Amino acid sequence: MKIKFDFLDIKPEVKEAIDEGKPIISLESTIISHGMPYPQNVETAKMLENLAREKNVVPATIAVIGGKIKIGLNEDDLEFIAKTKNIVKASRRDISYVISQKLNAATTVSATMIFSAMAGIKIFATGGIGGVHRGAEKNFDISADLQELSRTNVAVVCAGAKAILDLKLTMEYLETMGVPVIGYRTDQLPAFYSKDSGLKVPFRLDSVADIAGLMKTKWDLGLSGGVLITNPIPEEFSMDSSYINKSIDKALIKAKELNIEGKQLTPFLLEEIKNITEGKSLDSNIELVKNNVLLACEISKQYYS
Repeated sequence: MKIKFDFLDIKPEVKEAIDEGKPIISLESTIISHGMPYPQNVETAKMLENLAREKNVVPATIAVIGGKIKIGLNEDDLEFIAKTKNIVKASRRDISYVISQKLNAATTVSATMIFSAMAGIKIFATGGIGGVHRGAEKNFDISADLQELSRTNVAVVCAGAKAILDLKLTMEYLETMGVPVIGYRTDQLPAFYSKDSGLKVPFRLDSVADIAGLMKTKWDLGLSGGVLITNPIPEEFSMDSSYINKSIDKALIKAKELNIEGKQLTPFLLEEIKNITEGKSLDSNIELVKNNVLLACEISKQYYS
């Protein structure tokens, strides 16, 4: 597929890393615009970038500003995404509209994967992927992230799918779409806020060398699509699964009462769960993203070595 690269605005630091094959990871921007309140969102974004740089890995936070795909954000860009109201939450479906209308958008997992692939970045760190929503057998609410994982050659490091989802159906969908799901030093799928979901992952790998090797082998074989690397939240920040599930159930009831669905559902639930848990879920969210960035950095260094 030939891409018009005048759509891309690549930060010089990022372009140098891409051109010279230096270790690099991409980061999404929805966590900044829709995942956390200000100023925690911009502080977290800067902290994640600094974590990568401390590991000698170049971070490329991705967003769309004024219709331009920004591969790497400067400080003003981060503040803009963090503070601006009505930022579009963009997945694959929204990209052409957002760019043609010269709008501003934060990128979901699916859009970040697409833009990473356009720029030539192979490893992306996020919090949790989207998936099959609870009740999807009635409303067909399934995140575009899952199909993107089946078609775009980018490895995604996450703490599993967001715990607000139907994790069993999400795993079934990923199997159907042929997406390799790796548990990093775990046999169980992490459940975002909690270390374990009770669901087995198909593959366990205990070293970043083995993960990088699987990625290279998959793409060298011509097998298109991503690799999902699930990384449990550190034990000391893991929340009790029964407590967090009760909080999720309360948030879901409120969302139903308010008739909140579609793209608005996930940010609403995350905010509501944060309120119900008195901020504990947000603290866990920040810690698990940090943990994922650190792992993504180690995989990137191995992959680009």
